[in-house]
Amino acid sequence: MHKKPNQKYGTEKVASQRINEQITGVMQVRLVSDTGSEIVPFTVALEKAKEENLDLVEVSSGQEIPVCKIIDYGKFKFEQLKKTKEAKKKQHVITIKEIKLRPRIDIHDFEIKKRQAVDFLIKGDKVKVTLRFKGREMAHAELGMNVIVKMIEELKESGIPEKPPVHDGKQIVALINPK
Repeated sequence: MHKKPNQKYGTEKVASQRINEQITGVMQVRLVSDTGSEIVPFTVALEKAKEENLDLVEVSSGQEIPVCKIIDYGKFKFEQLKKTKEAKKKQHVITIKEIKLRPRIDIHDFEIKKRQAVDFLIKGDKVKVTLRFKGREMAHAELGMNVIVKMIEELKESGIPEKPPVHDGKQIVALINPK
């Protein structure tokens, strides 16, 4: 007839409700049906559910008189699971994609990196632009900053910088959000 409230369906857990004899400490329930709602004694509601070979499910327990429905609990949980899975499908998880640059990057390489960053931004992902220095390149940090600023300028149509570029040790980092 019914499963345990915390039993898993697939890999997802569905929020558990009290059903049938698990509803305790109440004398009356508000029984909701297609025709309307009525306040009945708990035992009468439970008997109606057993007569119809269905389950008495507590839909809302926050009130003085809990709200219950007579439904097939297995089918109810399955519908809830479908709704949660559908909601997850519609979500877009924002990921951070990283573009790595060098201070003395060639024009063609810069254009390729820019094109990749634009593609990431169009897909809705954030882009982390990282420029790393090696050895003596640290003496010319302004060259690296110029490259990062140029990249941010080129990406203005597709994204907005979250904050100005930050010089962090041997690298400069900028984070760009999609528009």
